[in-house]
Amino acid sequence: MAVDDLAGSRPVRDEDALDVPAVDDWLRRHLGASAEATSNGAVAPDGVVPAPGRPEVRQFSGGASNLTYLLRYENVDLVLRRPPRGRKASGAHDMGREYRVQARLRPAFPYVPRVIAFCDDPAVIGSDFYVMERVAGVIPRSEFPRSLTLDPVRTRQLAFGVFDLLVALHDIDPAAHGLSDLGRGQGYVDRQIRGWTRRYRDARTPNVPSFEPVMSWLAEYAPEDVAACVIHNDFRLDNVVFDVSSPDENGLPRISGVLDWEMATIGDPLMDLGGALAYWIQADDDDVYRHTRRQPSHAPGMPTRAEIVEYYGERRGVDVGRWPFYQVFGLFRLAVIAQQIYFRYHHGQTTNPAFRDYWKIVTHLEDRCLQVMAATGL
Repeated sequence: MAVDDLAGSRPVRDEDALDVPAVDDWLRRHLGASAEATSNGAVAPDGVVPAPGRPEVRQFSGGASNLTYLLRYENVDLVLRRPPRGRKASGAHDMGREYRVQARLRPAFPYVPRVIAFCDDPAVIGSDFYVMERVAGVIPRSEFPRSLTLDPVRTRQLAFGVFDLLVALHDIDPAAHGLSDLGRGQGYVDRQIRGWTRRYRDARTPNVPSFEPVMSWLAEYAPEDVAACVIHNDFRLDNVVFDVSSPDENGLPRISGVLDWEMATIGDPLMDLGGALAYWIQADDDDVYRHTRRQPSHAPGMPTRAEIVEYYGERRGVDVGRWPFYQVFGLFRLAVIAQQIYFRYHHGQTTNPAFRDYWKIVTHLEDRCLQVMAATGL
């Protein structure tokens, strides 16, 4: 995980507290004094064993799904990922899978952080978790950090450079890198529609719309898979780490990592792009949608969603003529994610006040879906 010193982190919320001694003792047992690989594949980054003493632990404020912590030792910073407390959607928050996906994908895509150790013993902190390296750099949140100041021209270049990463990821041959079994083969689009439909119905609360017209429309107009490739499934600017200390020949910060591989799989690349652009809030979007922005996609110079779709299609030679379908799917999927989080708040499984008004976001996303659907004339 990237931090600029302690930027993006805060003291751990009481409800998210860790048993620090238990984590520290477990980690030291798995790393060992020699820092050599152990039976579960654990290895300290660059051969560094944490110095004696318990780590300082802070919580990263970005993200609303899995919980992410900084373990700051005197000589090394590590990162711990664990699921949230409370009810979890079936198949979500699988720490073991997230660990294995990163371990296997890193040789083919070096922007994946190096994972260190995985724990499936509930006696340690009550849930599975894993530990990974801390990637040096800064992460753009709702605004660019002060250390990442760009004019509109370079802002536009940076944005397209980020989507070049998505192109590179989608160009990886899963079979050539032993990754084919990360997915279930053809039928990805259909499985996604059925799966997200079920998740929404399971997480619906009385104060949000049914989404039935949207779900029916997606099922009726679903295209065949355009390809089966490695997809990130949560690709956003605030999951990209920039090394501001090492600019390239154009004066742009180099990308040092891509985070949050929880939902990575083998699937349809346009579904991945649709999910990514649901988060891409433009400066000319309506007030409610702009309120949901979590990345500086509104900054002067940033390309529009339409420009990104065109750029991606040209770079990969993919027909994007059916883009409205993927746009609606991306918005619907985002609504389901928000509703699953709100469900935990609604039922008292989390008290995080940031989630109090997520039901309003869900309602607005249905309106956006219906607008896109109406514009297609279908």
